[in-house]
Amino acid sequence: MTDPVITEEERIRVAALIDNLPDVQSFVRDYMCKAGADDMVLLNTELAVEEIFVNIASYAYEDKSGEAEVSIRSAENGESVDICFADTGKRFDPLSVPEPDITLSSEERQIGGLGIFLLRQVAEDVRYSYEEGKNILRFRMRLS
Repeated sequence: MTDPVITEEERIRVAALIDNLPDVQSFVRDYMCKAGADDMVLLNTELAVEEIFVNIASYAYEDKSGEAEVSIRSAENGESVDICFADTGKRFDPLSVPEPDITLSSEERQIGGLGIFLLRQVAEDVRYSYEEGKNILRFRMRLS
């Protein structure tokens, strides 16, 4: 008999402050562990979550305060997890940023862009939309 697939969506809403990164990472990690993610997937997911949340906390609201909402649920196939970040900060499509030229040295390369590059490398599917005044970044991670 196989373990049941977690189907309920879980969500957390936090102030978009870097100090809240551990709470967001814990929330995602706990769900991924319950869903049966292997260690490499957990590491890659943790890096992706850090990049996305730090970008929201650092840039979405400029000098204002705001919130970030993270939701997570198992995909219907039970082999992957869908993660969604939403914020009401300034509109920004991170997928529109050109991929960095990783053949250049760190001194030659422009600052930024590596987080989304990493996400694109480790996630099965990455999508951005702007809906009802919210930036929404969704991605799917395979559990193994």
